[in-house]
Amino acid sequence: MPPAADYTFASDNTAGICPEALAALQAANAGRVVSYGDDPLTAQAKRRFAEVFEAECDVFLVFNGTAANSLALASICRSHHSIFCHEQAHVDVDECGAPGFFTGGATLIALPGDLDKLEIAPIERALQRGHGVHSPLAAAVSLTQSTELGTVYTPAETRALADFAHARGMKVQMDGARFANAVAALEPKGCSPADLTWRSGVDVLCFGGTKNGMNSTEAVVIFDRSLATDFDRRVKQTGQLASKMRFAAAQWEAMLGSGAWLRNARAANARARQLADGLKAIPGLRLLHEPEANGVFVTLPPAVFAGLEARGWHFYKFLGDDVYRLMCAWDTTAAEVDAFVADARRVVAATK
Repeated sequence: MPPAADYTFASDNTAGICPEALAALQAANAGRVVSYGDDPLTAQAKRRFAEVFEAECDVFLVFNGTAANSLALASICRSHHSIFCHEQAHVDVDECGAPGFFTGGATLIALPGDLDKLEIAPIERALQRGHGVHSPLAAAVSLTQSTELGTVYTPAETRALADFAHARGMKVQMDGARFANAVAALEPKGCSPADLTWRSGVDVLCFGGTKNGMNSTEAVVIFDRSLATDFDRRVKQTGQLASKMRFAAAQWEAMLGSGAWLRNARAANARARQLADGLKAIPGLRLLHEPEANGVFVTLPPAVFAGLEARGWHFYKFLGDDVYRLMCAWDTTAAEVDAFVADARRVVAATK
């Protein structure tokens, strides 16, 4: 009989709801309150965002990251605009054209960059290839933090891109599905959430809750408050306005207020570091790069991947024929990492 499927490293979406968020949901279930976000708990949660980011900001809670990204970009762009992103960015590769749909047809222009980081030079070249009114007008730069390869933009890197964009009339949107992991990665260097966002020139952040241990909630945090005009109606029109908003707000209040959002991210990042160290010690296995957040990218021969799959491990090919992605979540344990590394070592030995 084959072993039971183990999705520990398939995605940080496979993890359940963390204790703090689950307890908050249970507590919010008591009694009756006003609907559609006009309740005290939602107001308190929004104040928490201002505390975390050390600035007044407009906050809108939506159900998922695709909607968050698309709504944020729609607040910047119209149908005749273009958006620059990395060629591996989720907004281009994994959102089924939603940014174009939400904006009424804005064009995503996907560009290369080392380690999945967008760079100024490719944007500059793309800006020069247009023909006046015949080409879409550049309106936005979309950055993924942390990136699809698990790398992290430093505040200096973000600032350079934002300064370049703003000087040319563009706004900066940040896809922060794993923003918490980026903060945890740069925290030892003295970087705060504010340093990674508005202090570096980010105009709007899509702050991921689901991958951080919450249930079906993401936050659009708008620092350039002119972009918040009529945003509530955009949320409603796209079916993202929760009638029982308190259940999303309760999770954010609990996670931000207790610091669980950062504890979860630190834990996931630490397990990724442990996993990377274990795998690179196995002869024949090679990391694509050292992990910066909670993802590990490793080159595996076909026989090794097949052997691990036969032992029940499920994870995904990410690049080319042999680069696989292993994601660690808030609840990934050291014992699970050790078990995977031990199986990898056995499989490699058996394939020689």
